[in-house]
Amino acid sequence: MSEWVDDSGHARVERLYLQVLPGSGQTVEQVAASLLMKPERFLQQVRPLIRLGIVEVEDGVLHVADPISATRTVLTAQSEALERTSREIARMAEIIPLLTDARETRLESAEAIDGDISAEGDVPALITGWIRERRGDLSFLRPDQWRFPSESEMAVAVSNAVREGARVRAIYPARAMTEAPEMLRGRAEIGEEIRLVPSVFTRLVIVGPRRAILPEPLGVGSDRRTVIRQTSIVGMLQAYFDELWETASRVDARAGRLAEQDHRRMLLAELADGVKDEQIARNLDVSLRTVRRRVAALMAELGVDTRFQAGVEAVRRGWL
Repeated sequence: MSEWVDDSGHARVERLYLQVLPGSGQTVEQVAASLLMKPERFLQQVRPLIRLGIVEVEDGVLHVADPISATRTVLTAQSEALERTSREIARMAEIIPLLTDARETRLESAEAIDGDISAEGDVPALITGWIRERRGDLSFLRPDQWRFPSESEMAVAVSNAVREGARVRAIYPARAMTEAPEMLRGRAEIGEEIRLVPSVFTRLVIVGPRRAILPEPLGVGSDRRTVIRQTSIVGMLQAYFDELWETASRVDARAGRLAEQDHRRMLLAELADGVKDEQIARNLDVSLRTVRRRVAALMAELGVDTRFQAGVEAVRRGWL
């Protein structure tokens, strides 16, 4: 139908009709040959005319309606299509007020999520402002912030928060032990509780039960950030942090070292996640040779032959 109604389709179908009209009563093979086509290709070409009902193929013979009958057939089909369209439009007109009422009802009963996404503003100033308001305990994921010029400003804010009675917890990647030992030591001295994981994939700051800020998208490479002030969402982020905190390794930042069992725990966590030796070496900031030596020693200590078995045995012993 659309082939006839559309202007370009109309011309194409009309041209095709005029081409096949003289062949009415001939076989498909004969008409196709006169148009320099194979029969299969010809049948494909006349399919729009067959759908319109002005061409029929019966026992291999082509039957084409005369121009008056063809015009009547097409006009009837167009009229039926317009009637169907009119009915659809009328039905939509009846539905639209219902949709509008439903939308207004939802808007009246809904509460907008409190937060925003922005690439503007001084993030350290925003965070330190929240801390000064004494909104609650602080939780940080800090994959690389010690490299920022704002590190000293944040340390002062954290120190003030601790003095005011806030609990401050921060999770760092293992490489911070070698990249920023003085920073870790300084943070520990002002009262920040520190734990390490092999790698931290995104920055995150949580201040009390209603304030959080994280990059958009998650990670460390974005200048945009999402500021959230919605209790349920902040609570979900806090639950994630708390879960990670429980599995992270304690560190004596003042002494600048991990306990041996925590070295082992971090290595086991990497093995359990299926991390390759090369990536483990980067995450733990040790040489590839050291990783392989420690893995071999760990497997010997556990009395297993494969890394999978090492993970199973470590869980059985409560090491993970």
